[in-house]
Amino acid sequence: MATKELKIFSGNSNRDLAGEIADYLGISIGDAKVKTFQDGEISTSINESVRGADVFVVQPTCSPTNDNIMELLILMDALRRASASRITAVVPYYGYARQERKAKAREPITAKLIANIITTAGATRLVAMDLHAPAIQGFFDIPVDHLPGVPILAEYFLEKKLKDICVVSPDIGGVARARNFAERIGASLAIVDKRRPEPNVSEIMHVIGELNGKTAVLIDDIIDTAGTITQAASVLIEKGATEVYACCTHPVLSSPAVERLNNSVIKEVVVTNTIPLPKEKDSSKIKVLSVAPLLGEAIVRIHEDLSVSKLFS
Repeated sequence: MATKELKIFSGNSNRDLAGEIADYLGISIGDAKVKTFQDGEISTSINESVRGADVFVVQPTCSPTNDNIMELLILMDALRRASASRITAVVPYYGYARQERKAKAREPITAKLIANIITTAGATRLVAMDLHAPAIQGFFDIPVDHLPGVPILAEYFLEKKLKDICVVSPDIGGVARARNFAERIGASLAIVDKRRPEPNVSEIMHVIGELNGKTAVLIDDIIDTAGTITQAASVLIEKGATEVYACCTHPVLSSPAVERLNNSVIKEVVVTNTIPLPKEKDSSKIKVLSVAPLLGEAIVRIHEDLSVSKLFS
């Protein structure tokens, strides 16, 4: 068993989630203040000893992405300089994950840059959920625990006891995730073939799979502007689906996503709280599931040097 004291710290990006994780662990969030000066600079003060402690910093790097990244980096730097024994960055949503490759000449690979600066700031381990590109794990020269959101989403849909379900991937890249989800809930599988002429603009082409008389469940890692998911839902109804649900791990929900979802044929949108939903994104269609027990259990296993992968076996 580990002997070093376990401590949880949090920036401002999702303090509610950090609080849930701390409650699961039976501890309090560490005493730290992260504030922003009038000129936009971020200041952090750690108000308790962390010398020799096993520290976990909970900070999804969602919008405002750059501010939240800087909070994470500055917190870790302060903890490192205060002699924390180990610093694990718990980043449920990894910002810039969609910039993981060069799609054309003279483009950056920003996801790799973020990995570099997280490590430089003092992280000795990373915990993330549903990285948009799993290969991002290889961008780090420190251990990475990559947790899937599918088991949480699948458990919810199993409890709903829907009949004749067909799980649908909204694009070719999400087939592995959709297949895993379908196997967990005992459903068939379909794929939406689409073309994306430019970022955040997609054109639905056709559906591979049988939807007639089925309850369709669309699954993706991220719902951003909701253009793809709402267009796909309409196509599924045209193909004979009786009703359509949608689910994802990360509810980015950039404008006009909530309006599109409210006006769509989608019956319910199931998401997790890796990203906090402000009041302006409230919708009767959106159901939020907590990832705190999963992250809390992963933290316990990391702290005690136990296998994290056994959580999903």
